[in-house]
Amino acid sequence: DDAEGLWDEQDGFFYDMLRSPNGEREPVRFRSIVGLMPLFAVQVLEQREHEGLPGLRDRLLAFLKHRPDLARLVSRWTEPGKGNRLLLALLRGQRTKDLLKRMLDESEFLSEFGVRSVSRAYAANPFKMRMNGDSLCADYQPAESPSRLFGGNSNWRGPLWMPVNYMLIESLREFHRYYDENFSIEFPTHSGYLASLDEVADELSARLTRLFLKDENGSRPSMAGYPQLQADPQSRDLLLFHEYFHGETGRGLGASHQTGWSAL
Repeated sequence: DDAEGLWDEQDGFFYDMLRSPNGEREPVRFRSIVGLMPLFAVQVLEQREHEGLPGLRDRLLAFLKHRPDLARLVSRWTEPGKGNRLLLALLRGQRTKDLLKRMLDESEFLSEFGVRSVSRAYAANPFKMRMNGDSLCADYQPAESPSRLFGGNSNWRGPLWMPVNYMLIESLREFHRYYDENFSIEFPTHSGYLASLDEVADELSARLTRLFLKDENGSRPSMAGYPQLQADPQSRDLLLFHEYFHGETGRGLGASHQTGWSAL
């Protein structure tokens, strides 16, 4: 139930949970992209799928009957949406809105170039907690990590990562297939403008693409570390696919040949 889950009703966010050997549980109230990942768990079934495939429908109904404890966690799957579509998702509408409110806040996750991996709120107020008598601290680092832990300079403490941004965009488009124009969210948060989930996905795509496009000065944000390449007519249109990107400026960071994911 919610008391045993990772959702924090007060903050409207999912937090990691530490479980000690004696069974005590303590939430790690640190807002990172991990807390946005439940958005990935979404799939829409078209009418031709859930009505035209009897075996699939029978299995869905059997699951509903035999595992009600799990079935009740799946949002709206018995309530047809536009076009008689069914939604399979871990998040109900209000929790989706709560998460997106954080994700689309420019003082937290939303950057000019996509979604950061850690809330920017920790730049001024680092997260702190005590565990086993030790004081632990984490803050927002938009570029290279100052710590050699967790794989050298690889940094999930604030920069932009293409794969998770891609997954967030795909999830928003999937939610939109079910809700259509019946679901709107303030974008950016505190702006007063209400956007559909499809509009939000389009704008996030545009922000990510902006990493590689020339700005008003003729420079590409992701190539800011290579002024000589940018100035050379023979190389200025040859782009590198970096491992991750600066959370404020979009400058390419880490390995520069990550076509396995940044080419998305």
